[in-house]
Amino acid sequence: MEGLVSLKPSPKAVCFHSTPKSFFANHHHSRFISTIARSSMNLPPPNRLSIRAQQPAGESALTAKEWEVGMLQEEVAASQGIRIRRRPPSGPPLHYVGPLEFRIQNEGNTPRNILEEIVWYKDTEVSKFKEKKPLASLTRFLDSAPPTRDFIGALRAAHLRTGFPGLIAEVKKASPSRGVLRENFDPVEIARAYERGGAACLSVLTDEKFFQGSFDNLALIRNAGVKCPLLCKEFVVDAWQIYYARLKGADAILLIAAVLPDLDIKYMIKICKMLGLTALVEVHDENEMDRVLGIDGIELVGINNRNLETFEVDISNTRKLLEGERGQLIRDKDILVVGESGLFTPDDIAYVQEAGVKAVLVGESIVKQSDPGKGITGLFGKDISL
Repeated sequence: MEGLVSLKPSPKAVCFHSTPKSFFANHHHSRFISTIARSSMNLPPPNRLSIRAQQPAGESALTAKEWEVGMLQEEVAASQGIRIRRRPPSGPPLHYVGPLEFRIQNEGNTPRNILEEIVWYKDTEVSKFKEKKPLASLTRFLDSAPPTRDFIGALRAAHLRTGFPGLIAEVKKASPSRGVLRENFDPVEIARAYERGGAACLSVLTDEKFFQGSFDNLALIRNAGVKCPLLCKEFVVDAWQIYYARLKGADAILLIAAVLPDLDIKYMIKICKMLGLTALVEVHDENEMDRVLGIDGIELVGINNRNLETFEVDISNTRKLLEGERGQLIRDKDILVVGESGLFTPDDIAYVQEAGVKAVLVGESIVKQSDPGKGITGLFGKDISL
C-alpha cells in the first residue's frame, strides 16, 4: 500500500473501520485493539518491534492512538487488495512517535482518483452527521419507519414476467464523469415514470456533493406512494448511514467492496438483515468477486462495468466475472447478479443477460430521455410495462 511499508499483514487481519472513533479515544481500548491487530496480522509482539519510550500525554495521546489505529486499518485494507484509502495519509500528530514506527513514503493529501476523493469527503461528512444525529437518536425512530419491501423478490418477479433482467432504474441528476444529466430534475416524477415504464426497483442517489442527490429525494419518492422497492445509492463508510437510509424509506442499500474490507461487509450485512434491508454488494474485478463470494449471507451482487478509479467502462467485465468456477459458485449459492454501467441498447442488455445476470441497474441512458418511461422501452427494445 502506498504510504505504509513497514507492516505486512495477513489476509486474516481484523478491521475496525466501522468502530466509533470514541471507542478508540480510550487509552486502554487502544492498547487492546493494538494487541488484537498485531495478533490477527501475525505481527511480532511489541517488544520485538521498533518502539520508542516517548509517549505524549493528555489529548495529544488520544489523537495519537486514533492515528495508530487508522494506520492499522489501512494496512488491513491493503492486505485484501483494497486500493482506495479511507482517509488522507497524513502523518502522526506533532511530536508523536510510536508505538509502531511507520515509514511514510507519501504524505500528500491529494486523492488518487474520484472514488478516493468521494470516500475521503464522505468520511468527514458522516462524522458531522453523527454529531448532529447520533445513532442512539436514530434507533428511537425505527419503529415508525415505513416497512421494508422485498427488493430481490421484485427483481425475480420482473425477470419471470418479462423474460428480461429485472430493471433497477436510477434516479440520478448528475455524475462526476458526465456532469448534469437532467436539468429539469423532479425525483418523484422520474420515479413514477420509471414505474409506469416497467422498472422493478429504483435506485436513488443520495450523495449531494458529487451526484447532486439527497436523502430527501429518497424520502420524497417513498412518501409519494411509489410501489417499487428503493435502493439507497450511497457511498457507505459507516453503519450510521444504513440506519439513516432505513429511516428515509430505503428497502436496500449499496455496499462497495472496493471501499469496505471483508469484516465491514459482514458486519453491515448483519445490520441490514436486522433492519430488514437488502444489501447490494458491488464488485469491479476478480479479487473483489472472490472476496464477496467467500462471505456468508450474500444474496445480491452487482458487477460494475465501470472502473471506479479510472471511470472507464467495459461491459465484457460482467462476462469475465461470471465465467468458470465463479459463475458456478454463484449459481450454487443462488445469488442474484446485477449488471451495472455501460448499458445503453437492447444488444447491451442481451449481452449481459447471456453472461448470466438476472437484473440490471441503469441510470444515464434512461434518465436523460424526455420521458424516462419510454427510455426503458428503448433500452430493452420492447415495452415491458405492466
